[in-house]
Amino acid sequence: MATAVGSPSTEPGAGRAVFRSVNPYNGQTLKTFDEMSVEEVDDSVAAAHERFATWRRLPFPERGALLRRAAGLCRERVDDLARLMALEVGKRIVEGRKEVELCARIFDYYAEHGEHFLQPRTIRSPAGDATLLSQPLGVIFGIQPWNYPFYQVVRFAAPNLMAGNVVLLKHATSVQQCAGAAAALFRDAGFPAGAYTNLVASSRLSTRVIDDDRVQGVSLTGSDAGGAHVAERAGMNVKKTIMELGGSDPFIVLEYADMQLTVELAVFGRMNNMGQSCVASKRFIPLESVSEEFVERFKEKLAALKMGDPLDESTGVAPLCSAQAAATLEDQVNRSVAAGAKVLLGGKRPDPNGAFFEPTILTDVKKGMPAYDEELFGPVAAVIVVPNELKAIEVANDTKYGLGASVYTRDEARGRRIAREIEAGMVYINHPAYTFEDMPFGGIKKSGYGRETGPLGIHEFVNKKLVRAMR
Repeated sequence: MATAVGSPSTEPGAGRAVFRSVNPYNGQTLKTFDEMSVEEVDDSVAAAHERFATWRRLPFPERGALLRRAAGLCRERVDDLARLMALEVGKRIVEGRKEVELCARIFDYYAEHGEHFLQPRTIRSPAGDATLLSQPLGVIFGIQPWNYPFYQVVRFAAPNLMAGNVVLLKHATSVQQCAGAAAALFRDAGFPAGAYTNLVASSRLSTRVIDDDRVQGVSLTGSDAGGAHVAERAGMNVKKTIMELGGSDPFIVLEYADMQLTVELAVFGRMNNMGQSCVASKRFIPLESVSEEFVERFKEKLAALKMGDPLDESTGVAPLCSAQAAATLEDQVNRSVAAGAKVLLGGKRPDPNGAFFEPTILTDVKKGMPAYDEELFGPVAAVIVVPNELKAIEVANDTKYGLGASVYTRDEARGRRIAREIEAGMVYINHPAYTFEDMPFGGIKKSGYGRETGPLGIHEFVNKKLVRAMR
């Protein structure tokens, strides 16, 4: 998953960083942001804690009305927000619009269903019935990455706010313009001060927030290394966490798959958000009987994509989020090739100092290579040809990650049977793993724990309180 990519510097003697917003398309600095002081962060925590006392008692319909207003603002501002993502992280503008629309649907979904999801439940017992209440916990801290600057914020904040919690959010240092625009969205929708608070902060100050007794839970989307660090800190403070971390999603192609559809979805699964997604398709596992046709058609489609400005509607290949990200991906490819992988397509940075990376296919990928073992956060497809279905399942599960997976076949029953054998939080048949507002999103193993979106997403940070009168 994404880690915080940015270019902070530190003020001499002050201990406060300056964060730079950089356009990855041309490397130009767009804006700089001063990190908040310790006192400002402490004041924000105090204000959120104070707001919780009243926010938790606001009726569900009133909280829902604010979420609906936020959804409306997403739709009104879709072009501006999509343009901002193109400038700050290099996201293609056509994808940016889809991200903002998804945010609107998430707001609407919890506004419509949140109260129902949290209704008290009756537990029947001969000794006396009990009631199970779902009540908010308080201040919840979210640490979010750069790759989906608005969706990551909304999928965390919307269910928590609807549940009656208040949220503090620390965004990636490199997307402070998007972070500010998200905060403005909540403010302009009418959320009171302290319900949603944007923290312009480094990891150092994140630790301070986690340690604060007024904070009751922590949600992080990021790398497995970052998740382990945050989970350890939260665990020391006995606080509930959700971790949505890395992924290396398998893409299994069986005999008799609809090859035209499968190849189109392979391109989408690998190139969506320029492959900078925890749930992107990364390891392509065709059976031998269809591998030649699949790989050749996949190569043809990827090679036809146009590289260019993310603000250009016709661009198919945009820059990665930073030159640093492109350099990291280049190193993974080079080490895989040195270990025996073959470059069938691409494999290079057009500009050795820039953020672009060519759509790439690596074949002859084997265990022990970075392309097999590590998460490739960019447009590089690792192809691993297998002789049969059993070997496909074995390879799919041979990873430390367990986020998403997909299986391609005309036989849905067979696809469902294979899905039961794959170690992942989500398995899709004839579509790459994806996000829907009404479906739970999350993984197992090093991909983390907990679920976001869907009915399960609103239950993560609530107190399941039992109330029982004995007879």
